[in-house]
This record gives sequence, C-alpha cells and structure tokens, in this order.
Amino acid sequence: MSPEPAAKPAARPCSIAAALQVLGERWALLAVRELFYGNHRFEQIVRNTGAPRDRLTNRLRALEEAGVLERRQYQDRPVRHEYHLTEAGRQLAPVVQALRVWGDRWMVEEPPVTLHHHGHRVDPSWSCRECGEELSRGGLTLEIHSPGWRHDGPVPD
Repeated sequence: MSPEPAAKPAARPCSIAAALQVLGERWALLAVRELFYGNHRFEQIVRNTGAPRDRLTNRLRALEEAGVLERRQYQDRPVRHEYHLTEAGRQLAPVVQALRVWGDRWMVEEPPVTLHHHGHRVDPSWSCRECGEELSRGGLTLEIHSPGWRHDGPVPD
C-alpha cells in the first residue's frame, strides 16, 4: 500500500496572514500609531483613535500577548499603566508609514500629518540592503519556501 500524499493546506502559508492575525483589526494599528506619536496612556489612545473602550482594551491586551507592546505601571493608587512598543512593535514603523503614505496619496486631499527628518519632509522608500538601489516591481523575484506551493498557488497533483 502506497502512502497517501500529504494534504495541502487550505490557504497559502503566509507571513502576511500571520501578521494580520495580530494587526489586522483597525483599532490595533491605530493604537500602534498613537504609541509611535508618543501617546502612551489609555485615555490618550481612546481619545485619539475614537475606539470603543472595551474594543481598545481587548486590542491592547492582544498586542501585549503578541509581544508588540508592553504595559508599564506609572501609578500605584489607583493602579494605572502606560503602553510602550517593544522591539517587535518598533519594527512596525515601516508598515505604519507605508499605510500613511498610501492613505495620503489615495484617500485624503491633504495629508493630515507629515514626517520630517532634520527639518525636511520625508517619504519612506524601499531599497535593497545589499546594493542600496531603490526597489521597483520589475527588479523583484518571488522565491517560494512552502512545500507544495508555487507563486500561482498549490502545486497540482
């Protein structure tokens, strides 16, 4: 009797899908935005995101469990905490900036905020760490590492 072929997963194995399990809800990324803006207290985050308090509480808890942020106590009576990005959370900066740039271009007439570096406006770019060249779609290739998958989907039986 020959062994049965391994069942293919229902969906492509994907780091983007894994990240969206943690970050794919609106209030999660808006809370991260506020932490990047320097707003660490719950009341600030609620006010600036417009999130319902219970939903924001759940999102902050999930972000903490995922290692994106940490709570730090700043008051004893009553006990109160601030939220701070961890290294994993700080590495979301390019994601948040890419969403800002895209939103500025396609969703609003005038950018509500701009990013500046030593006094001049900055728009993030994507460049190759090896050669420093700015990346474009034409120069990129996709290498699939998930067994049973190729760029257009599952490998046919």
